[in-house]
Amino acid sequence: MAEAAGKKICGVPEKVQLHVAMLALQFGYAGFHVVSRAALDMGVSKVVFPVYRNIIALLLLSPFAYFLERKDRPAITISFLVQFFFLALCGITANQGFYLLGLDNTSPTFASAIQNSVPAITFLMAAALRIEKVRIDRRDGIAKVAGTVACVAGATVITLYKGPTIFSPTSSRSPAAALAAPTLAAGAKNWTLGCIYLIGHCLSWSGWLVLQAPVLKKYPARLSVTSYTCFFGVLQFLAIAAFMERDAAAWIFRSGSELFTILYAGFVASGIAFAVQIWCIDRGGPVFVAVYQPVQTLVVAIMASFALGEEFYLGGIIGAVLIIIGLYLVLWGKSEEKFQATKDAIRLLPSSGVVDEEDIVRSSGITSSFRQPLLTPSSDCVP
Repeated sequence: MAEAAGKKICGVPEKVQLHVAMLALQFGYAGFHVVSRAALDMGVSKVVFPVYRNIIALLLLSPFAYFLERKDRPAITISFLVQFFFLALCGITANQGFYLLGLDNTSPTFASAIQNSVPAITFLMAAALRIEKVRIDRRDGIAKVAGTVACVAGATVITLYKGPTIFSPTSSRSPAAALAAPTLAAGAKNWTLGCIYLIGHCLSWSGWLVLQAPVLKKYPARLSVTSYTCFFGVLQFLAIAAFMERDAAAWIFRSGSELFTILYAGFVASGIAFAVQIWCIDRGGPVFVAVYQPVQTLVVAIMASFALGEEFYLGGIIGAVLIIIGLYLVLWGKSEEKFQATKDAIRLLPSSGVVDEEDIVRSSGITSSFRQPLLTPSSDCVP
C-alpha cells in the first residue's frame, strides 16, 4: 500500500483509485443481492439462474485465461480435472445453491451480513487443517479466536432470534419495487431455515477458499482454475436441472426484467467484479479488500429498503454488528501476525544492507496463505 500510494495513473493517485474501485465493487455486489432477490420474486428458477450466470462468467473469463496464462498453465491431467470438479461442487454448486435457497427465505441484507463471517470461518477451517497457525499466547492469535467466536455468535443470533421490527418503509413499495412482484406469500418463508441455508453457503464458500490454496500451488493459473471451475459448475447445475427443472418454460425469459437480473449477475457480479477485485488484491492486498466487505451490507440495506420495501429486525441488526466486529478482529489479527512475522524475519537476516522479499518470506516462514487471498471472498464464483 505504501508503494501504491506514491503512484499515479492518469494524474490520480493509485491509492485513491483503489478506494474508489473498492467502493464501486461493493455497490456492484450489493446490487447483485438485490437483483437476485428480485429474480426469485419474479419466479426465475433457482436452478436456471445460476446456469445462465455461470455460462456468462465462463464466456467472459475463458478467453482471458487462454491468452493471458498460456505460459503459466500446466498441462491438464485427470487429477487436475477431478480437483476442478470438486472445487466446482463446493465453490459453485453448493455455494450458489445454498445462497439462493437462503436468500429466497430471508432478505438481501441478512444474506450480505452473514457473508461477513466467511473470513472467520475460513480461518477456522484453515486452523483445523493446520494451514493456519493459532498463537493464543499472542494478541494476534487472541484477536483471531475472539473474532471467530463473535462471527459464530452473530450468525447464531440471526438464525435463532428474529426479534421485533426495528424499521419498516413508510410506503408499502416504491416504484422500483414493481420489479420484484413477489409470487410467494410472506408466510411461505421460513426465516430459520433460510439462515441455515446461508450458513451452508458460507461454509461452502470457506471450504472452497481453503481447498483452492493447494490446487493453486500445483496449478498456478488463477483465471484458468476459475474457468474450469465455472465449466464444471455449469455441468453440475445442468445435471441437477435434469431432475428438478423439467419445465421447458423455466428456461425462457418472460420479461426484460428477468433478462436484466441474469445479465447483471453474469456481467457485473461475475466478470467485471472479478477483474476489479483481482486488481485491488494485487495492488492493495487481501486484507485491504476484505476490510470493505461490511460496506456492502450497508449498501444492500439501503438498496433493499428502497427497491424491495425490506424491513429490518432487531435480531438481524445485533447479529450483523457481531459479525462485522468479528470480521475486523480476524483481519486485524491476520495483519498483525504478518507484521510480526516480517519484523522477526528482518531481525534474523544478515546485516548486508540489502533486504530481499523472498529472503524475508523464507526466513519468516510466511506461507502462501499470506500471499494468496485465502481469507478474502474473491472470485466470480461467489456468492
